[in-house]
Amino acid sequence: MKTIDELLADGVTGKRVFVRADLNVPLSGDTITDDGRIRAVQPTIAKLAEAGARVIVASHLGRPKGAPDPAFSLAPAAKRLGELLGADVAFATDTVGSSAKETVAALADGQVAVIENLRFNAGETSKDDAERGAFADQLAELADVYVGDGFGAVHRKHASVFDLPARLPHAAGYLIATEVGVLKKLTAEVKRPYVVVLGGAKVSDKLAVIDELLGKADRILIGGGMAYTFLYAKGHEVGISLLQKDQVDVVKEYMARAEKTGVELVLPVDVLVSAEFPDLKTKAPADFETVDADKIPADKEGLDIGPKTRELYASKIADAETVFWNGPVGVFEHPDYAGGTRAIAQALVDSNAFTVVGGGDSAAAVRTLGFDENAFGHISTGGGASLEYLEGKTLPGLAALEV
Repeated sequence: MKTIDELLADGVTGKRVFVRADLNVPLSGDTITDDGRIRAVQPTIAKLAEAGARVIVASHLGRPKGAPDPAFSLAPAAKRLGELLGADVAFATDTVGSSAKETVAALADGQVAVIENLRFNAGETSKDDAERGAFADQLAELADVYVGDGFGAVHRKHASVFDLPARLPHAAGYLIATEVGVLKKLTAEVKRPYVVVLGGAKVSDKLAVIDELLGKADRILIGGGMAYTFLYAKGHEVGISLLQKDQVDVVKEYMARAEKTGVELVLPVDVLVSAEFPDLKTKAPADFETVDADKIPADKEGLDIGPKTRELYASKIADAETVFWNGPVGVFEHPDYAGGTRAIAQALVDSNAFTVVGGGDSAAAVRTLGFDENAFGHISTGGGASLEYLEGKTLPGLAALEV
């Protein structure tokens, strides 16, 4: 795919450059609680502005229903981008309407504007090619050149990700180039031992990547809510823990394959359990106990991996050459259940391996728990996109940039 450096070499002064970013940041009211994705795309935007481009930044945020919703406005993200750039960033209050057209028309060379949440228009996410294409046509009228740099969205066949690059000269931004380079180190150029840590709530979200990794990883460590389906499949009582009974047969088959192929599939040996899910707003102290993973009381749920599991998992990571981690291994948002996720992060920091934190909640956990981002090999901005790449799927947003 054409790189942004090639685009800059051709000259962008005075050109309207549409940057499809991923500004899908977590918000508490109007306050951004993790600006990692904005900081990740800043180098591309800054370089284009320095080169004299008129930069139009577009993104989605959350899941609005194809119509304007103030709760999902990109205004806070536009403000934060301006702070990071050290320059005024204009903000259009619509996507392709009068505000967007006027805001873009008013840009001078080197200036930046953000248009409102793309998902406020139903055409962005439509499964109808014609509707999606019509929206892409409107977006194309705003720009002369397209730069794809929203890695967190490249697995979506959306108008601004898939259809728009076909309508404009296009190139990949610095973030996408970096992300793809990292993922190649997890697929085609793996240094071993290769350890994968998978957490998160639902085992169904990770089945496809487990299926693929059973032939590639040396060890797979399971945590989070998804671990209880594995424990149940082994015949253990899991109480009121998260459980997907419809996936038990698949999980049993994966465990059998792992044993047959020599892949270490490692499950928790102890867990923190409670009769109540913690209050994540007040962070009030929780009433919990630590039990062996095969002795979970029938009236309690597992909310974090226990101390013996933390030590076990750290030992499985210690000698790794490559580590990929996707998904917290407990309810890290509450201090009483953050210990497991903190232990995983610390094990990655202490390791000499090339370490990749796979986006989403894992990246948020690393920052929330106070770790230095530079202590990891790479923190991805796209958990879902990373997983689909590892599954071997064709990602629409990358395919569009390669044409």
